Amino acid sequence: MEDLHGYYVEDLSEGMSASFGKTVTDADIVLFAGISGDTNPVHLNDDFAKKTMFKGRIAHGIFGASLISAVLGTKLPGPGCIYVNQTLRFKAPVRAGETLIASVTVKSINAAKKLVTLDTVCTVDDKTVIEGEAVLMVPSKG
Repeated sequence: MEDLHGYYVEDLSEGMSASFGKTVTDADIVLFAGISGDTNPVHLNDDFAKKTMFKGRIAHGIFGASLISAVLGTKLPGPGCIYVNQTLRFKAPVRAGETLIASVTVKSINAAKKLVTLDTVCTVDDKTVIEGEAVLMVPSKG
């Protein structure tokens, strides 16, 4: 089981970072609507979405945020960490066909409390679409 474990709090340092990218497909948007129950027509109905400020369908903002969770849970700190808090600011829409890159960077470490704060950001073509901060509980070696 040890090979499944991510970083321990003692192994982390400020500035460490990791990323995960995914090209968003129409199927991703439809499936996310089904999983989440968020069937807002701005995500699913072309005619409706064209009349909005976005001028077309957009992906769910939380879909992008879920890629942040993917980085945290699989790469940095990785398996074994537990989400405590996440702030999010949605800055721009994401559309099917765009590649979304979620990145996290260790901002601070409280080893005594086993808490790690990370800056979180999602970009499309170097444009920030989501930004925020995550706090995670990270296991220690001892």
